[in-house]
Amino acid sequence: MYIRWSKYLLPTWKKTPAEAEVSSHQLMLRAGLIRRVIPGIYGFLPFGYRALRKVERIVREEMDAIGALEMKLPPLLPEELWRWEESNPGMIKFADHKDQGLALGLIHEEIILELVSREISSWRELPLILYQISDKYRGEIRPRFGVMRARRFLMKAAYSFHATWESLEKVYRDIYRAYSRVFTRCGLVCVVAEAPPMVMGESVSHEFITIADTGEDEIALCPSCGYAANSQIAHT
Repeated sequence: MYIRWSKYLLPTWKKTPAEAEVSSHQLMLRAGLIRRVIPGIYGFLPFGYRALRKVERIVREEMDAIGALEMKLPPLLPEELWRWEESNPGMIKFADHKDQGLALGLIHEEIILELVSREISSWRELPLILYQISDKYRGEIRPRFGVMRARRFLMKAAYSFHATWESLEKVYRDIYRAYSRVFTRCGLVCVVAEAPPMVMGESVSHEFITIADTGEDEIALCPSCGYAANSQIAHT
């Protein structure tokens, strides 16, 4: 289907909007890709949504190529599936009309574990890699940098289940390479750095870092040997 350019919704701005803090935010607003609804929450206009869909397609192709299965989970998490006292303070919590405790999920570990524990009955069904691409919401106190530090964002999250450590290590390497291909196909130059272990308790963790002046993390990077690590765990 083709749409005439004269009929396309692409409201560009000549002037830099006062709300834009960084160059990427300025360009996205001026090019008519996004518009702010409230601070920290943006709507993607047709041209911006097309770009977003292209990124999603690249992520799906690379995840599907390593045997991962896409699924769709609800954004609402019931109270019984979440550790309320240990949850992220940025999680948005509320109660419905029946006073049922709910939250907008930042991550879905609990609901995934509960689902898999019911549906998988034998180690022969493993390894299993599940992933989803979904909107996430967080109670960001001071949203900034446009869509970089927003209250609503799109995230791909993957979860794998294994019978052996060897299987886990193989899938970790597969996902590592898949992420590398995603960033390459998106035209991003990234540094792969050692990262602090997350709350899930993994012994090895990496993060893909794009060097930018607006970043909030710091890494140690050796141009000679290529060593890179988050500044929290970097060693000499």
